[in-house]
Amino acid sequence: MKKVVQAACPHDCPDACGVLITVEDGRAAKIQGDPEHPVTRGFLCAKVAKYLDRVYSPDRVMYPMRRVGPKGPGQPGAAVPTKITSSVWQRISWDQALDQISSRFRAISAEFGSEAILPYSYGGTLGALNGGSMDRRFFHRLGASQLDRTICSAAGEAGMKSVLGAKLGTEPEQFRQSKYIIAWASNIHGNNVHLWPFIAEARRNGAKLVVIDPYRTRTAECADWYLPINPGTDAALALGMMHVIIGENLHDVDYVTKYTVGFEQLREKVKAYPPERVAQWTGIAAEDIRKLAREYATARPSAIRLNYGVQRSEGGGMATRAIVMLPCVIGSWKEVGGGLQMSLSGAADFNSTGLKRPDLMHSALGREARTLNMVELGRVLNKVNDPPVKALFVYNSNPAAVCPNHQAVIRGLMRPDLFTVVHEQFFTDTTDYADIVLPATTFFEHKDLQKGYGHYYVQVSNQAIEPVGECRSNVELFRGLAERMGFEEECFRESVDEMIDLALESDDPWMAGMSRERLEREPVRMKFAASGADFGENSHFSQRQREVGHPGAELRSGGQPMAAVPTSSDKVAVPTFEPFLPFARGGFRTRSGKAELYSELLKAQGLDPVVEFRPPAESRHAKRNGLPLELLARKADNFLNTTFSNLPSVQEMEEPGLLEISSGDAQARGIADGDRVRVFNHRGDVELVARVDGKVQAGVVSASLHWAKMAPGFQSINSLTSEKLTDMGNSATFYSVLVEVELSKPKSSH
Repeated sequence: MKKVVQAACPHDCPDACGVLITVEDGRAAKIQGDPEHPVTRGFLCAKVAKYLDRVYSPDRVMYPMRRVGPKGPGQPGAAVPTKITSSVWQRISWDQALDQISSRFRAISAEFGSEAILPYSYGGTLGALNGGSMDRRFFHRLGASQLDRTICSAAGEAGMKSVLGAKLGTEPEQFRQSKYIIAWASNIHGNNVHLWPFIAEARRNGAKLVVIDPYRTRTAECADWYLPINPGTDAALALGMMHVIIGENLHDVDYVTKYTVGFEQLREKVKAYPPERVAQWTGIAAEDIRKLAREYATARPSAIRLNYGVQRSEGGGMATRAIVMLPCVIGSWKEVGGGLQMSLSGAADFNSTGLKRPDLMHSALGREARTLNMVELGRVLNKVNDPPVKALFVYNSNPAAVCPNHQAVIRGLMRPDLFTVVHEQFFTDTTDYADIVLPATTFFEHKDLQKGYGHYYVQVSNQAIEPVGECRSNVELFRGLAERMGFEEECFRESVDEMIDLALESDDPWMAGMSRERLEREPVRMKFAASGADFGENSHFSQRQREVGHPGAELRSGGQPMAAVPTSSDKVAVPTFEPFLPFARGGFRTRSGKAELYSELLKAQGLDPVVEFRPPAESRHAKRNGLPLELLARKADNFLNTTFSNLPSVQEMEEPGLLEISSGDAQARGIADGDRVRVFNHRGDVELVARVDGKVQAGVVSASLHWAKMAPGFQSINSLTSEKLTDMGNSATFYSVLVEVELSKPKSSH
């Protein structure tokens, strides 16, 4: 029997693609992009196009496992244990696994208190249920420590909301109307590929694409103008642009007067950032800063696609705040094809309180549990003592690879008194330190509710196949564990459909008409209204549709396929609807109701209430560190954090283990292309292969994230990064790192 199932990709990507899965006799046989999804438009990124390789990989964790051998990685380069039933792992039943976990949790709670148990999860799935529902209920009811999930986006979100009050912005479909597009720290080709066709259409109509990035990305190679910028100096550039825009009266006086507060304070602030001064920090010539500012302010409509790389430096929150001010100053929010997009996830207001039930903490503790920051896992596992963390439950994450200060994290995970459970699809870096490994489903194998942070559509991801082996979803895992712990609350018995219905219970008029039954059939756009007038039916299944040729043919760069591109005969349905302009007439979700260019909330936190630039302490500009090179610990183009990095078909598209270095920096150190080099600082060292190819400028080196177990010496690039937190949002500072590089010494034969 053959059927086609509508689903949605839940991985940590703005596109949240609509997916069609063809199932034949109970087995998934094909995956493709939904041609009727207005953003997916019938194609997928290269990694998800190969998703069958992931679902049916022989390396999947298929059964619960108990450690019977020592903790730590096996042979270098090994993705999975050589023998599952070996001296290290023993297969057990789900009943045995749940009994052992619940027994240890009870014992730890009795001796140290329930806050000695820490859940650790982030971003492995963005599904509303499997990303955060039954798991949160369980740990709230248990009284476990709470996790501050800040590792990826919190600094940028704090900076954005400090100006706008919400995570809203320009929808991707509007970029086709833009005349000037700035991709700021946004590798659209690598991690937002479904925005590219709209940009390509805009460029065919005369738009200019500018890329600002310290690394020459695939997107930079396609740009009309590429501006390499020194890491961590983005706030300075934005302030320099506003110096020019305001100083030359290129700002929108009417918009600023009606819809912002603090403009006069901003006017005074930017006087201290003339292009000549900003050029010394950013490495961008003063005349280029002037040109960028003038073009951005006058080539209308102009839009910014800002991504999260900006906020991974010490001043990341303030940098995001500065950039988000730009469309407020020039008034581009009022134009179709204007404004800015970073995250659009604030539109769909799911009933997260109902899903997560934070009230259950009071049943267990009578108060709020303590909160520990996920960025500081190394410190948490090694230094927190009141109480110490005695159990770690990892799901939707791979902290042994993605956490900063890798060596401290590994020391903590190696503790013999730490009981670690990992729910996973594969044997990752983190499972190497687990006491219990539980098999997890892929999105093919469970049902979920999905929204994107790069578009305004919501959809249900329907289950396509039965779970392989004995895999269980997060929902079913924590439902079973709650039963073992004797939790009697009715919420632990809610079905998946009941939980989806609960998530959709919202008073927000933008979510009107979003029933589970409808979302199971089609993606639905938020029901926006403007000036009090309802836009009416906004589903992309409007009667007004036009047929267009597929844009995917333009999605190739440097010989690498960027997507599974349909043939030229394929057609996709493109909807017509009123564009959503969230801030055309104000409507900001700040306390003042206006864009806050001056913030009393920031002042109360001891931060500059307008905006400022401070060179990161760990940078060449601070002039108080002995190391000369700034490291970009960047993400690989074809992996997703560390997801997909173990699949051979995806590995073929990447070259992990490289250190990219400028020719001048390489020559000064006697390094040639292909040499093995040691990259080091006071936190650790990593051995990589030098690539001298001009993708980074002088003073900057770059290496990508990968599984440590696949690298020499089991070293991650995060051996070099620190646990220092950002100025806003308490996020990770992955891009504020100083290192030195030298030729590797030959291994001794003794």
